[in-house]
Amino acid sequence: MSSVLTDLCRYPIVQAPMAGGVSCPQLVAAVAEAGGLGFLAAGYKTADGMYNEIKQLRGLTGQPFGVNLFMPQPVLADPSAVEVYRHQLAGEAAWYETPLGDPDSGGDDGYDAKLAILLEDPVPAVSFTFGCPTRDTLDAFAAAGTYTVVTVTTPEEAQTAQWAGADAVCVQGMEAGGHQSTHRDDPQTDGTGIGLLSLVTQVRESVQVPIIAAGGLMRGSQITAVLAAGAEAAQLGTAFLVCPESGANLLHKQALTNPLFVRTDLTRAFSGRPARGLVNRFMREHGPYAPAAYPQVHYLTAGLRKAAAKAGDAQGMALWAGQGHRLARELPAGRLVELLAEELDAARAAVNTGSTQ
Repeated sequence: MSSVLTDLCRYPIVQAPMAGGVSCPQLVAAVAEAGGLGFLAAGYKTADGMYNEIKQLRGLTGQPFGVNLFMPQPVLADPSAVEVYRHQLAGEAAWYETPLGDPDSGGDDGYDAKLAILLEDPVPAVSFTFGCPTRDTLDAFAAAGTYTVVTVTTPEEAQTAQWAGADAVCVQGMEAGGHQSTHRDDPQTDGTGIGLLSLVTQVRESVQVPIIAAGGLMRGSQITAVLAAGAEAAQLGTAFLVCPESGANLLHKQALTNPLFVRTDLTRAFSGRPARGLVNRFMREHGPYAPAAYPQVHYLTAGLRKAAAKAGDAQGMALWAGQGHRLARELPAGRLVELLAEELDAARAAVNTGSTQ
């Protein structure tokens, strides 16, 4: 790992920021205490909510951690398409006995207010999703002593992040669970993402900044592979989702290894942006018709998803998961970090032994 990453974590293992309450202070603290780098997810939270979680986390650990921010999104959604989707979801609202949400209730996710807090009271690391900050913003974090990471899905996005002054890029392959962190949401490119190993190699030959690899990673041997391809560290989300410290709904945790859910797919059904999750009824019925309208669709369906969870109906929930979800292990987060590190060492030893024979 690069010297700065080494200062942030003992092992090249990063716990992905998972919005919606999954990446809670308890999970991040457990990962940090075990030698990994945990990230709080500030997405969908108010600035005050983010600050309170940071304060709570600091009370749980003195180890370094990170905070992830969503970049503000341009208004590209067609209001008429959102309205058509609203009518299509009327049956869901009746079934769950809950009103549909206001699609215009959130735009920039409180980005400027969150920046102000993080610059006034700096944290060790900040990462960005759905775009790249300005050079002025990244320079301000550098002056504050904060390590910055921009999530990218193409070599071109990685170059943009490097030019803007990011300290590192998180390279997200199409295997990753949750939202695809493309900088430009273009429906014409849906399903055309690059697999992680190919993407890491391409980005490694395009930029000089450190790479954190993300997408479908569940075992130490896979971490070894992405490190060999040129990454300095690996970011895992789904692997930590089932940990007892995770804030994920129990139904979501159970679904990852439930044989009823046999595969994942990318869908706009829940948020209006491509995201990978377990294929369920809601995704099958509404995915083909969901418009490219983020975050409008996210807010439109928020109440439905909460009502489905309350009713114990996983078929109506957004069950975000990476392609490696069947490899999930229900272990305490600290133990999982240790086990991944042990598997990483074993895989490295096996490779070294093979190379000397």
